[in-house]
Amino acid sequence: MSGTVFIKSGRAKPILQQHPWIFSGAIERVEGSPAPGEIVTVKDSGSNFLARGYWNPRSQIQVRLLTWADEAIDEAWWRRMLRRAFDARPIRTASYMRGDAGKPAFRLVNAENDFLPGLIVDVYDRWLVLQALTLGIDQRKPLLVKLLAEIMHPMGIYERSDIDVRGKEGLTASSGMLWGVEAPPRITIAESYGKPQMLVDIRQGHKTGLYLDQSENRALVGELLSTRISGPARLLNVFSYTGGFGLHALLNGGAHVVNVDSSHEALELAEENARLNGLTGEHGESAEYIQADAFVYLRDMASAGEQYEIIVLDPPKFASSAQQVEKAARGYKDINLHALKCVRSGGYLLTFSCSGAVSRDLFQKIVFGALADSGRQAQIVRHLGAADDHPVALTFPEGEYLKGLLLRVW
Repeated sequence: MSGTVFIKSGRAKPILQQHPWIFSGAIERVEGSPAPGEIVTVKDSGSNFLARGYWNPRSQIQVRLLTWADEAIDEAWWRRMLRRAFDARPIRTASYMRGDAGKPAFRLVNAENDFLPGLIVDVYDRWLVLQALTLGIDQRKPLLVKLLAEIMHPMGIYERSDIDVRGKEGLTASSGMLWGVEAPPRITIAESYGKPQMLVDIRQGHKTGLYLDQSENRALVGELLSTRISGPARLLNVFSYTGGFGLHALLNGGAHVVNVDSSHEALELAEENARLNGLTGEHGESAEYIQADAFVYLRDMASAGEQYEIIVLDPPKFASSAQQVEKAARGYKDINLHALKCVRSGGYLLTFSCSGAVSRDLFQKIVFGALADSGRQAQIVRHLGAADDHPVALTFPEGEYLKGLLLRVW
């Protein structure tokens, strides 16, 4: 270890509380000459050991902490931590290792929340998709690929490190096969350990190919239709991407589904997903695929007096930083206001924000403001979040980026 980072007096508390980030403003000095990406030891102003992590002077977050124990960060350490993430998802990983026909899809490593800052690993059937978000992880890709191959025995490992946050680390986008057999253009996976089956494009799809964090909320739509809504139902799935929420509705409640997205390619894949699940012919008539601007479409539906038993609002990230929160709040209020006007009395609205800069409390206040302007009444039936394969470290509240509300609207 070539360097030691000393923390300013009075600035060590977050480190002692095991928050994994050290910002440049907390650093008093650096001894030695650590190269970007190298492991450094962190000490307080009195030279007492605090933690160990990897260093990047080009980033605002200059140290990402890996351990608060005085231990070596070697190959054995990385193997142990990857194995711990594997063991933390026993049902999913057991299904994967058995090679079940269920074609599992889940998050194996959730970055800071699995105590591996900067590393995302998602599983799609027999392929792994890796995202290296930081320089420290990018430099260790060969080792991580080797260890993942040993632990998971996949068909192949594909990289999707093509996200904007890498620019803050001095990195450019990087995608392509890292190990093993080339993945097919579309991988078939199955949610809820069976149905629906979905096609995933790991090369061009959003995130690593699918919004795995929404898997339990997609299943909730099917539960609502089968247990809480009687008779014919209409579901409006806004920002639908490849139609996951709608598939659960078609399979579990036979609802008429309207999928709305700005991407023609995503809607085409949504239609393919419907065919994959046998939702053609008679059932195929129960789904529409509409390419449109969600804001305009919702306003038009509200003006036309359209009514739906369930509306799902799952927009992309509106705020990437604190400076964008005010504008994002206006966007969230706009779509929720018009969606609330379109929910049939006694129906449900599932509304989400994946903007980490928008807190759960703020998001609820924004939705409350939309409700006040809509002239409707609503009850919170359930607070929603990411699926359980996306745990949040208690010491890292920033990890709870996805927040949602299940509302019953009157």
